[in-house]
Amino acid sequence: MGSHRRTAPSSGSGRSAVPSLGLLAAAATALAAVPAAATPPGDTRAEVDRLYQEAEKATEAYNEADERADGLRREIAAAQDGIARQQQRVNTMRESLGSLAGAQYRSGGLDPSLALLLSDDPQDFLEKASALDRITVHQAGELRRLRSALRSLSQDRSEAADRLAALERSRRAVAAHKRTVESKLAEARRLLNSLPDGERAAWDRATRSARADLLGPVGAPASGRAAAAVAAARSALGKPYVWGASGPSSFDCSGLVQWSYAQAGVGLPRTSQAQRYAGRQVPLSEARPGDLVVYRSDASHVGMYMGNGQVIHAPYPGAPVRYDPVGMMPVSSVTRV
Repeated sequence: MGSHRRTAPSSGSGRSAVPSLGLLAAAATALAAVPAAATPPGDTRAEVDRLYQEAEKATEAYNEADERADGLRREIAAAQDGIARQQQRVNTMRESLGSLAGAQYRSGGLDPSLALLLSDDPQDFLEKASALDRITVHQAGELRRLRSALRSLSQDRSEAADRLAALERSRRAVAAHKRTVESKLAEARRLLNSLPDGERAAWDRATRSARADLLGPVGAPASGRAAAAVAAARSALGKPYVWGASGPSSFDCSGLVQWSYAQAGVGLPRTSQAQRYAGRQVPLSEARPGDLVVYRSDASHVGMYMGNGQVIHAPYPGAPVRYDPVGMMPVSSVTRV
């Protein structure tokens, strides 16, 4: 979802696309200072557009942090499994070494030369003693290596846990910020609903402004999997926009794209910024059904091209998954998966 203004937004990094708290404070002050009925219609529409864009940046930042946290959890689980296996091997070797040490202790009172004289087969004694020494040295060396590996894995686990804690703090911060933006969206929505019907209709038309002249002839889907993804996206029409959702009953913009291609057996990254590089980029004039259309210079919104100058996308809270003109906002790139 996001702003559907026709003017290009300021650029930003996908990984640091967390809106400024100062900017939100200024917005809150502005909204609180001017009564809804007295807010000029143009300013109200601009405020709604701006808040939608800020909210979408926050949503994609949240999705990225959450995806990274999930990946780190899997890495920690794998490391813990490895540590458990290593510990079992160490325990087994300790038992073996303990048995050997006990045997050596029990026979330690015998002088080796006396044991040799008492042996029925001196050559057999020498061979067994030599083999015992080799086994002991080998297992002691193996134990040292395993202990070193265990220390390394333990350190890795500690570092990963620290990183996970940091990511969780980041995720909670983004989630809190998202709630702040959501409250501002609700306030801006109330302002928008206070406008006369004609003004509201004008705003809605502005969010769907088309630039079909940028497109060439409509082609078939680029592949069978693109066709399957198109069919999945169509099946999601009318489903609600929900923060951070990736189907099947609700979606945000990148969640819809990821889910649609998952139905075609294709794994895509979770965020619109990462989806931008999930395939080969093509000119908008060569777009085919199934291509990903990425919007704004910071790639904070994405939809799926359907042909005839239309995309399917999850626009913003309160607007269900729907068709819109491909030129509804500035296109930054088109990706063929």
